[in-house]
Amino acid sequence: MRAVDYVPVRSVEEAVAVLAEHGDRAAPLAGGTDLIAQLKEGHRSIDLIVDVKPIPELMELSYDPAAGLWIGGAVPCHRISRSQVVRRHYPALLDSTTLIGGIQIQGRASLGGNVCNASPAADSVPNLIAHSATCHVAGPQGTRTIPLEAFFVGPGQTVLRPGEFLVGFRLPVPPAHFGAAYLRFIPRNEMDIAVVGAGASVVLSPDGQTVQAARIALGAVAPTPLYVPEAGQALVGQPVTEESIARAAQIARDAARPITDMRGTVAQRKHLAGVLTARALRIAIDRARGTKTVDSLGRLNGHA
Repeated sequence: MRAVDYVPVRSVEEAVAVLAEHGDRAAPLAGGTDLIAQLKEGHRSIDLIVDVKPIPELMELSYDPAAGLWIGGAVPCHRISRSQVVRRHYPALLDSTTLIGGIQIQGRASLGGNVCNASPAADSVPNLIAHSATCHVAGPQGTRTIPLEAFFVGPGQTVLRPGEFLVGFRLPVPPAHFGAAYLRFIPRNEMDIAVVGAGASVVLSPDGQTVQAARIALGAVAPTPLYVPEAGQALVGQPVTEESIARAAQIARDAARPITDMRGTVAQRKHLAGVLTARALRIAIDRARGTKTVDSLGRLNGHA
C-alpha cells in the first residue's frame, strides 16, 4: 500500500469542495472497512482519503414521528444495532447490521459505506430497499434524494457524480401492521459473503389476514442489488396464505439473473432466491402480526 494523504472535514460543504477539487483521486472515509482493504490489496488507487466522520449529519442517528428514521452515512453498525429507537420502530434492520462482519468490524463499518461500495451481495441493501429507504446526496450542484433501488448502476458503481457523496438515509415511518425481514445464505461462516440475500416487507390489514403493501429485493443475483416490484405487487390484496407467498417467491426467483462463480451456481442461486424470499416473507408477516416465532436459523422473531 503506497502513501495516501488524509484530511478530516467538518461540514458537508467542506467535504464537497475537497472531493470536487481532487475528483476520482479522492475518496470519502466513513467506516473504511472496505476502502482500507481495497487500498492495501491494490484494488484501488487514490491520493487522498477524506474523513467525513467529523461531520455531524453523517454521525447522526435520530427518529422523528413525522419524518421517520435518519441514519447518517458514517454511523457505525453497532450504534444502529444497539439503538432502542431502531429496535422499537425498525427491528428488522438488525437482520443486516448484526451480519456485516464481526463485532470488531461493526464498530467501524457503516451502512453508508456498505451501500457506496456497491457490492451486488451487500447485506444492508435488500433490507433498506424493503424499508423504502432514500439516499440523501450532496455535491457541487446541491443536494438530491435518490430511492435506494435506483442508486446502483453496476458492480462497484453508483449514480454518484464527481464531487458527490452520500450524507445519509431516510427511512419512512413504518405504517401500522408493518413487518420486514432479511435473510441470506452463506456456505460457511468463514465465507462471509452472501450467495443470495432476500429482503421483504409487508403491510397487513388490521386483522392480519390480507396484504395491503409489499416490497421484495434480492442480493447477489444480478450485477446490482435487485428490487423486484412485481413480486411485491403480486401480494397486494391477496390473503396471507402459503399459495400467495409461493407466487411472490416464484416471481422473485424468475427475476434473478445470477452468475456461476466460486460461491454458487446459477441454478443454486435462482433456487435460493425463491426459498429465501418465501422465508423472509413469512418472518415479515409474523412481525407485522406482532407474533414471536423462531426462524429457520433459530433466531427469535417478532418486535424487539
